[in-house]
Amino acid sequence: MAKSPPISAAREEALRRLKRIDEGAYIGLEGLDADMLEARDARLAMEYVAGVTRWRRRLDHILQHYYRGDFENLEPDLKQILRIGLYEILFLSTPDYAAVNENVELAKQRIRAGAGGLVNGVLRSVVRNLDDLPQPATGDPAEDMGILHSHPTWLVRRWVDRYGADTTKALLEWNNTRPVYGVRVNTLKISVDDFLRRLTELDVGWEPGNYIDYFVRVQNVQPLLEAGLLRDGYCAVQDEAAGLLVTLMDPMPGETVLDMCAAPGGKAIHAAQEMRNEGRVVAADVHPARLRLVRRAAEQQGASIVELRQADARELKPNDVTADRVLVDAPCSGTGVLSKRADLRWKRAPEDLDGLIRLQEEILETAAALVAPGGILVYGTCSIEPDENEERVRDFLARHPEFELEEARDFVPVELTDASGLYRTFPPRDGVDGAFGARMRRKS
Repeated sequence: MAKSPPISAAREEALRRLKRIDEGAYIGLEGLDADMLEARDARLAMEYVAGVTRWRRRLDHILQHYYRGDFENLEPDLKQILRIGLYEILFLSTPDYAAVNENVELAKQRIRAGAGGLVNGVLRSVVRNLDDLPQPATGDPAEDMGILHSHPTWLVRRWVDRYGADTTKALLEWNNTRPVYGVRVNTLKISVDDFLRRLTELDVGWEPGNYIDYFVRVQNVQPLLEAGLLRDGYCAVQDEAAGLLVTLMDPMPGETVLDMCAAPGGKAIHAAQEMRNEGRVVAADVHPARLRLVRRAAEQQGASIVELRQADARELKPNDVTADRVLVDAPCSGTGVLSKRADLRWKRAPEDLDGLIRLQEEILETAAALVAPGGILVYGTCSIEPDENEERVRDFLARHPEFELEEARDFVPVELTDASGLYRTFPPRDGVDGAFGARMRRKS
């Protein structure tokens, strides 16, 4: 009996990861079984996972046209294999015959022999019609834009109402572009010059950060993983938009800083770096498993002043901790980071915003009592939605006259601030993730 040919390790790993994302996991470097894969397979698996997740709605629109049956009720593994194959055909340089044959074999060995025939038929139909693939034509411009650019219609409609069609299209295209990753050089362990020398020795392409001189930008973080630069704490993956929330807070050596929603720890450790490891950074989070990520990252990066506190941010009391600077990096919709977190676009619904807004207000109410007189409260999100951002700050200041808004332009680049004194980034315009921040001082 003939032995079945080996199946692609990268595609098999991508299938496993895509199944986990459907079950509630998220796209992340730590979820990839990189240690079990060759470096090339690890990179390719991440390409499949990110690309299929990003383009899922458009892929499904095309597959529904060529599958003779109810695509929505197709078994999950088979649906994912079809998506992987179509993504390769449309977006990668994989030869069509290889994309078809490799995914046919994956379906045969991971599902059943008949599944391979279905994959073969659907993908070959696509290949035959590459010059005339089905285009969305629902009669609803927002619906069509959502299908074509693979975003939920409710989100597209919301953005078109706010920004107009052209700016919304630019935002959708940004979210579907392979992201460039920000990397914060950990100056507690290495100088920027020495770090850049290491990158050059490793033949890793990089470019300077747009706004912060100890940030760089890379197309691929896999070489940093393989070289141990992340494991050994010489750097951390962090977008400059997130880093600028810490510079907006402007923590000083010797102070006490509280990060109320700290996991996975990037901003708390960044604050310790800004403080030259002098003082105290209290990193609070409600989830013990996520706090372990903070501990591991702090140990790797040598941020010895970071203290962990397991607590619901809404239940912290002044007798637990009072701080010179308090950061509320609030749970939010994440609409500013959809280029890196493509899975979020499929995990959010319009009604989710109401619950997030209530949570943001509750955390801000708790935070107000934890800021020392004369101290600073920074409220930030990775959202571009006004109801999670400036509206929350406006309502907070109306309830708390003991706080006053300070100009963000004194702490972050002026081009990233608005006339109201707030920090905000818009990805297609600024070349970084979408973020928002407000700096408020408690009057003495």
